[in-house]
Amino acid sequence: MFRPLLAAAALLMAAATPAAAEVPPFPASFHTQEITTNGATIHVRVGGQGPAVVLLHGYGETGDMWAPMAADLMRDHTVVVPDLRGLGLSSKPAGGFDKKTQAEDVAGVLDSLKIAKADLVAHDIGNMVGFAFAAQHPDRVRRFVLIDAPVPGVGPWEEILKNPLLWHFRFGGPDMERLVAGRERIYLDRFWNEFSADPAHFDEASREHYAKLYALPGAMHSGFAQFAAFDQDALDNRAFLAAHGKLTMPILALGGEKSFGPQMAVVMRAAATDVREGVVPASGHWIMEENPKATVALVRPFLDGK
Repeated sequence: MFRPLLAAAALLMAAATPAAAEVPPFPASFHTQEITTNGATIHVRVGGQGPAVVLLHGYGETGDMWAPMAADLMRDHTVVVPDLRGLGLSSKPAGGFDKKTQAEDVAGVLDSLKIAKADLVAHDIGNMVGFAFAAQHPDRVRRFVLIDAPVPGVGPWEEILKNPLLWHFRFGGPDMERLVAGRERIYLDRFWNEFSADPAHFDEASREHYAKLYALPGAMHSGFAQFAAFDQDALDNRAFLAAHGKLTMPILALGGEKSFGPQMAVVMRAAATDVREGVVPASGHWIMEENPKATVALVRPFLDGK
């Protein structure tokens, strides 16, 4: 006699419980494709119409982070969102994680899509890949937005490395992958919590989503390889600047208010001649989770040339 009552109670509880939040999806008009180039297969989302803009993600996330930005920019841009090699749904090659090589992944994606020139919007390690692309292909970059991460070998790089919060830059050794195998969520939570102004803004659905992607075979190895390449990246970037001088395309350097803040502009003025600065308010490092509206509001007018 109690079963109908229990069933009814369960239905009521389910109705009263809000549905779990989901990672914001890309607009339905976006399509995905796999582009094989430069020794890797890059998973790419493409949508919209107009001048091209490439959105480059960083560590702890994938191209999925850019969905709110892509939804805005697609109104008058062709938006291209790759997963970096080794991360997300891109292939996991044995090497090539120096940013000079990954810049050629971007070039290959654009070539495949028959895009000659694009704006760049980048975050975290995406900054480093974008910088290498802009340095090697300055004629292919109209405007460049770098958000909340340093660039190896540029500006106060050696001082930045001393920050104890950046311990993961030097985390290595033969056992590092074994230590985190099956514990990817524990490892990643450290970054999502410590680099947020408010960890609650990096919601549970996003944590679950990215933890599953970083638990894919080869993903954590690829992530560690991104950091292990920093010394080579620093050498490459210094060589770029010594041989060719500073970047000359317009640059917007954005920092989270509770993270890099105005220091992003300090970094980029050491490597570029036309740098504007901005701060994403009420945000730490994870700008698209913590304050996507403000981030889009800062990026959009810059790309529009205002």
